[in-house]
Amino acid sequence: MKLILVRPRGFCAGVNRAVQMLARTCAESDSAPIYVLHEIVHNSWVVEDFRRRGVRFVESLDEIPEGATVLFSAHGVSPSVRREAARRGLAAIDATCPLVASLHRQACRFAEDGWHIFLIGHKGHQEVIGTLGEAPRQMTLVSSADDAKTLTLPESADPDRLTYLTQTTLSEEGWREIVAALRARFPALTDPPGAGVCFATRNRQEAVRRVAPEADALLVVGSANSSNSRRLAELGEMSGTRSLLINGPDDIDPAQFSPEMTLLMTAGASAPEEVFQLCVEKLARHFPVEIEERAVCEENVRFNC
Repeated sequence: MKLILVRPRGFCAGVNRAVQMLARTCAESDSAPIYVLHEIVHNSWVVEDFRRRGVRFVESLDEIPEGATVLFSAHGVSPSVRREAARRGLAAIDATCPLVASLHRQACRFAEDGWHIFLIGHKGHQEVIGTLGEAPRQMTLVSSADDAKTLTLPESADPDRLTYLTQTTLSEEGWREIVAALRARFPALTDPPGAGVCFATRNRQEAVRRVAPEADALLVVGSANSSNSRRLAELGEMSGTRSLLINGPDDIDPAQFSPEMTLLMTAGASAPEEVFQLCVEKLARHFPVEIEERAVCEENVRFNC
């Protein structure tokens, strides 16, 4: 079996920063529990590792005692959450990905200048909830091209001042299709500076896009609730390559593979490299393997904690 291990893969700079911030907080804390609002990143291996260290993951600030330490996840939160945390006297640590924080600032600037913003993203995703909270009266969520074809502007919106922002973990093809549908309905739609998904999402997708045609199947390591991991598997299918999204080595069924296959392997931006390597090792226990590391592009961005 030939395994093509593509790069970039695994932790992006924003995820790495958030995980390091939580690890440092754990190391520096006394016996008092540390709380995280939502999952620190969308990966069950990462979350369970921190649970074993005593971190408590909650879905609401109401679950946190007043005065306790809370860390905001890499996906970001809305201003109302920050205000409530301050009102409750919580010691808040902000692990929001800097690129998501930049998206929030962009939303605020557009709103202050009188633009109406179409936010392209998945309803209910934590990043989307946080971004919508920056300017809820001047933002409309659009989750599909069909949404774009049927939506109407609120009466307060200026039809000549329309723009859009995108959730950072969408597929390139997906958000572009939605923008095209929006522009067909609203010809005055203006492209924002730096439009599109984040560099890490784009790089991982480009790696799959380029190499998938060489493979009989694609194996994506990442949790099912990880948007960027799901997009990688979808992209493989769009390329005509059978694609599987797995959380870890326990999800690998050797019966699904054969020794003569070429298997492309990657990992979503919230999947740890050690879990990826455990998956490689499991395949190597069941099949004779030839391993090729394939770098499609270099990714050297680091964010300070």
